[in-house]
Amino acid sequence: MYFMFKIIALLPLWLLQNLALMIAFILNLFNSSIKRITSINIQLAYPDLSETAQRQLVSQSIRSQCLTYIEFIKCWGMPPSYSLSLLKNIYGAHVLTEALANKKGVIVVVPHFGCWELLNAWLNLYTEPMIMYKPNKNKGINRYLLEAREKFNATLVPTDETGIRAIFKHLKQGGLTVILPDHLPKPSGGIYSNFFGQNTLSMTLVSKLAAKTQCNVIGLSCIRQPNLRYFDVHCQTLADEILSKDLQCSVDTLNIAMQDIIDQAPEQYIWSYKRFRVCFGNINMYRK
Repeated sequence: MYFMFKIIALLPLWLLQNLALMIAFILNLFNSSIKRITSINIQLAYPDLSETAQRQLVSQSIRSQCLTYIEFIKCWGMPPSYSLSLLKNIYGAHVLTEALANKKGVIVVVPHFGCWELLNAWLNLYTEPMIMYKPNKNKGINRYLLEAREKFNATLVPTDETGIRAIFKHLKQGGLTVILPDHLPKPSGGIYSNFFGQNTLSMTLVSKLAAKTQCNVIGLSCIRQPNLRYFDVHCQTLADEILSKDLQCSVDTLNIAMQDIIDQAPEQYIWSYKRFRVCFGNINMYRK
């Protein structure tokens, strides 16, 4: 897989994107797993849309997801300067620079949305982040990913208590960490909170770190332009309630913020992820 990814990364982006669009067409044509899960999630998240609009959004989402995965392979195999060349517009850059300047530490929350891996190159212009990393089970893919991470001068820590303690210390020293908070957490690391109309198990890590450190918490996203050639970075502040010591209030605030970010271009979210697998009452929305 390592050498296959290396070869793929050498191909021009436009060619890879066209290949991704062909794959998306086939996946949407048949009752593929990605289509089934995406359809369920779209119905749950946007119940007010007509059936026609939902089908269109499902098709657009499958298309975007295929583009995202192939874009990742390309960008991981290229130098940071290549990723930076794809970023057309930067909105709200001052939000990041001001957060770094006050030395209170920064948590950057990034949903699985758009081409989020491009953000590593942009953040590297300003700081050296500390990021949790879970090794991939495939040794070749893991080697490829580690090489990509090392290009951005990021400090990688394990996804366990050791890593959390390291991030806590890093934040207290004024550092920056990036967390993707829309994962479905383990029961010990989550509480129930509304997300796209579903009372679903939601991550508490960001809220707990924010409450203890009173650091800056900002939202970041990378949205693909319609022409597929460039991407726009959007950086925004989150409501002060994210710092609340009331865990429920903080997690609710975070979920609302993630939903607002995704609503900028809902077709670019990874809707094939079973986000609503553990809803209140131990309900799995994919078994209905």
